[in-house]
Amino acid sequence: CVTSDVQAACQDTTVTQELLKEGFHRDLLVQVELGEDTGGCAVAAQVHLPPGIYVDPYELAALQQHNLTKAVLFPDVIDLEAPEYLAKALVLLLFLEPDARCSRCFRAAVPVHARYHRPAQGTHEALVALGSPEVLLCCCHSHLAAECWEPAEVDTPCSSDTTSPCQWHTTKHRPAYEELLLRVPVGLREHSSLVCALTLLTTGLCSGLILAAACKYGHFS
Repeated sequence: CVTSDVQAACQDTTVTQELLKEGFHRDLLVQVELGEDTGGCAVAAQVHLPPGIYVDPYELAALQQHNLTKAVLFPDVIDLEAPEYLAKALVLLLFLEPDARCSRCFRAAVPVHARYHRPAQGTHEALVALGSPEVLLCCCHSHLAAECWEPAEVDTPCSSDTTSPCQWHTTKHRPAYEELLLRVPVGLREHSSLVCALTLLTTGLCSGLILAAACKYGHFS
């Protein structure tokens, strides 16, 4: 980590996020442009994930093992099968990599997954609002301007490759988009009776066929 003296980058710092792909399994792309060259500082985005969306910690560990992404998930143990109404919010600290096209630009992507929602009334989709990420900066022995930087309560090293303590700083930024909306397909509540009846009928029919086959071809002592 190189000594850096960033004075007023927060005034012009911008952050954008985008959901790539379609369906329940997406990629969250976060891009940050600082007002000035950071000179070797570590840059990260702190993303607050609502209960309707999550990051798979096992998938994240596999990606980090192959150096495809660097991130820390809080908490690191979650219920992957829980529906949206039983799940809890998560915090993702995503380490950003320098963008070769811009000396002050950083970016990173991470796979995210939508959770199943309750059936809705009169609509085929539920909306999950993803707020704008918080930009964090960590510079070794730097003196950041107090009017635009303040210490952040993040207990994580400056790099996911080290375990030494680090003081992160947060900066006010100008989001290009206030929030990102994920549209999740859901069932209609008015179809509940029909779905339950068909499920019960199908289960009974399949159970009957299995029982008939067992009685016809099974060997019972």
